[in-house]
Amino acid sequence: MENKIKELQERNRQVELGGGLDSIAKQHEKGKMTARERLHYLLDDGSFHEIDKYVTHRCYDFGLDKKRVPGDGVVTGYGTIDGRDVFIFAEDFTVFGGSLSGAFSEKICKVMDLAHKNGAPIIGLKDSGGARIQEGVASLAGYGEIFKRNVRSSGVIPQISVIMGPCAGGAVYSPALTDFIIMVRETSNMFITGPQVIKEVTFEEVSSEDLGGAMAHNRKSGVAHFAVDSDKQALDLAKELLGFLPQSYREKSPPVACTDDPNRTDKELNVIVPSNPRLPYNVKKIIERVVDNGHFLEVQRYYARNMVVGFGRLNGIPVGIIANQPYFLAGCLDVRASMKCARFVRTCDAFNIPLVTFVDVPGFLPGVKQEHGGIIKHGAKIIYAYCEATVPKITVILRKAYGGAYLAMCSKHFDGDMNFAFPTGEIAVMGPEGACNIVFRKEIAQADDPEAMRKRLVDEYRNKLASPYKAAELGYIDEVISPEVTRPNLISALMLLQKKKVPMPEKRHGNVPF
Repeated sequence: MENKIKELQERNRQVELGGGLDSIAKQHEKGKMTARERLHYLLDDGSFHEIDKYVTHRCYDFGLDKKRVPGDGVVTGYGTIDGRDVFIFAEDFTVFGGSLSGAFSEKICKVMDLAHKNGAPIIGLKDSGGARIQEGVASLAGYGEIFKRNVRSSGVIPQISVIMGPCAGGAVYSPALTDFIIMVRETSNMFITGPQVIKEVTFEEVSSEDLGGAMAHNRKSGVAHFAVDSDKQALDLAKELLGFLPQSYREKSPPVACTDDPNRTDKELNVIVPSNPRLPYNVKKIIERVVDNGHFLEVQRYYARNMVVGFGRLNGIPVGIIANQPYFLAGCLDVRASMKCARFVRTCDAFNIPLVTFVDVPGFLPGVKQEHGGIIKHGAKIIYAYCEATVPKITVILRKAYGGAYLAMCSKHFDGDMNFAFPTGEIAVMGPEGACNIVFRKEIAQADDPEAMRKRLVDEYRNKLASPYKAAELGYIDEVISPEVTRPNLISALMLLQKKKVPMPEKRHGNVPF
């Protein structure tokens, strides 16, 4: 028995070394952790249980029959994060460049199946050169099996992808099918075809970072949700993000003990929204003053900055927060903001996370580029997402809420559960200036002092027809509130809605306007 134990220990030592000491040193020189270092940093101490550590590839061509490494380039298993079960896989770049083989994919599929069956999140740490070319179609089949499981698990369990190195070709579609993507600046990238192929085909010259780096996908494409500066920051962020998510769609996100007074008022909220409707302000100042301890985890902060989405807590309960941002494009809804908002709303609804929406929107952004870019189709995504959502929905109209954009931002007409408005709220078909220029065009033109007439009519329209009290008279606003009591009102509504249930019609699925 003693000899057998020594043999086991030696095998495990070989497994721990992955591609060997030289390969590990190269990984460290790039500022990257190894696959196992990442796992042990992310998971609770001593909680990791490895699966399939001795698996090797089954390719006998191109000299690979003489190159076999236990684990075959990916570490898979399960453990806990803050005491909660998670399943995980970490691609090991020190072994065959982290390239995916048939055996490699089978290991990932096994742990994904376990996550699905046990109702626990799956986290993928990506650091791979792509498909293992020597295995041909077997590696492509492996990707297909992984993609299929990503889709089957979508909306069932949280799926988080952390891109910590290269992720190219077909490999990019697995992260794209997951709920959240975290990327590390300078060391990670994602692209279908690399710079060299692009140069040969289109004659364009671009670096890997500019083509598919963290900021390219956070700021330009919107593929990624977060960008950080190091492996450790990425893993810390994954832990924080997981704290806002449930184990599966069957559960709610775990509450935490609230150390912030739920009845706390804040007079500073009374002065953040300017009295002049043309002046901008930072809506994140409102969000941070309302949520517990001012902590707000913004999602996609660099993309479509006229829309703010992210997670916070109210009385310890995780909520998804959506807000128009007047600092950018006056908070208008455009193609990108529409996609960003709709995706986040659907993610929260899939995982039982209540929605809190702060509205200050003058409308959908006009222009030929927007129309040809599909603003009708993409704007419809917001409408679809909010109408489909059955989680608690609470809305606060801060200032402007005009036209179709008023409807889209979780109005009472989309079964908003509690709809509040600040006294500065303006709810109308369009802004007072535009409305008066159309409705009273002749009267203004014929007046002795057209500008004085226009100003009087605009003020009258704003005070009578666009007033939040008019919407409240019709029952479209449940209460007009003083800004300083926003937090206690939101918490009171949220606690009331904790047992909300909505029967849904029987159908295969809706036809989202993709």
